[in-house]
Amino acid sequence: MFDPGFDIQPLNNPLGFRYGGDVFGPEVECRSLEQIRSSLQNPECSGPETVYAIAMDVGKKEHKTELERRMLLFGAVTYASGRLGDEPIRSQGHVHKVSVHSGWSPPELYEIWSGRAIIYMQEKAEDDPGRCFAVVAEPGEVVVVPPNWAHATISGNPEVPLTFGAWCDREYGFEYQKVREHQGLAWYPLLNSTNELIWSQNASYDYRDLMIKRPEDYEKLGIQKGISIYRQFEQDPDRFLWVSNPQLAAVVWKHFTP
Repeated sequence: MFDPGFDIQPLNNPLGFRYGGDVFGPEVECRSLEQIRSSLQNPECSGPETVYAIAMDVGKKEHKTELERRMLLFGAVTYASGRLGDEPIRSQGHVHKVSVHSGWSPPELYEIWSGRAIIYMQEKAEDDPGRCFAVVAEPGEVVVVPPNWAHATISGNPEVPLTFGAWCDREYGFEYQKVREHQGLAWYPLLNSTNELIWSQNASYDYRDLMIKRPEDYEKLGIQKGISIYRQFEQDPDRFLWVSNPQLAAVVWKHFTP
């Protein structure tokens, strides 16, 4: 597992996290298969009863006040192993709610800790979804979801549970309605008999090509490779202010490629 930069360990049975003595964190929120069925290609599929567990607002106790002052929040998520019928373990498609304090739909900065992640994202949750990307990331790699984009996080390896951390806006919230009206996002991830990931277009949207790619380097957002994003905050607490104040990176968001 990639070292996230503070003492947090994922638990498998039940899904959750163990926090070290110098770390604060909440009771996890669990998402059941029943809760995410409306985002799946086959809502009647079988799979693990608990699909993933979320711990929003974790970190070192010494940083809690600084995080609150900057309206930043660090979240951690761990997935079950296995699959959802023909689909991989995955989150619900959603768009981030507009934050009152910034007036923006916040971006999100993911860091993969274990397993393989596919961050699927599309520019809009309308009939025309705009550009569609599936960004494949391995442990230690990061992916940025820009403001206003609809997205979901997918486990790319059914045998190795996906675990990741993410910098988020402290005023985070999720909008599901438009995605659910389309029964999910514009492309469904599916697993074949050998657990190879393939993609199926959702006919509820206008057709748009899907670009499958590796993460960008995100140098314009001040992200350093090979150093955990929590340690980067520790070194420079203002480094990720663009997460809670997206206006700071307004030029970057124009024609953004994840």
